[in-house]
Amino acid sequence: MGFVSTFYLLGGYKTITRKRGNDDLVNESIRFKEVMVIGPDGSQLGVMSRNEALQIAYDEDLDLFCVAPNAQPPVCKILDYGKFRFEAQKKAKEAKKNQQNTEVKPLRLSPVIDTHDFETKLKQARKWLESGMKVKIDMRFRGRMMTRQEVGLKTMNEFVEKLSDISTVDKTPKLEGNIMSCVLMPKKK
Repeated sequence: MGFVSTFYLLGGYKTITRKRGNDDLVNESIRFKEVMVIGPDGSQLGVMSRNEALQIAYDEDLDLFCVAPNAQPPVCKILDYGKFRFEAQKKAKEAKKNQQNTEVKPLRLSPVIDTHDFETKLKQARKWLESGMKVKIDMRFRGRMMTRQEVGLKTMNEFVEKLSDISTVDKTPKLEGNIMSCVLMPKKK
């Protein structure tokens, strides 16, 4: 169900069908013959016809809202639908605000990395972990390095070990193709 708009665009008519914002079953949009009705105070009023339930809702100056359309019989509640929608939007906005979006920072190592480069990468990873970000460590094996994967694993384990005071391993070092990767996440405080 939606509404259709027709526009004249550069030599022709264009029809656009837009979907309605919500598909909630409220008042007259409820098409079931019989429904289980819950009163505004939460008490069960029993199974009755849709018209009886609507009349009770209108007498109390409230709306009939279908909370469980797939139940047998469908369950409807008498409530103030405008207030219900406002509260639902408010909860969704609050949940979105409180949601944490953790960023994953990539870091590339080499199996035969020099000590100074190793320390620099370690310092950078420590800075990211302390600021609450996850760190994905990639190690690419090229050519004959593929035959010496234990050297790369040793380097990766040493890197993880040096950061173990502020991080935990989210994904253990694993070889996928010619890239060994591992994910570290900051420890919970």
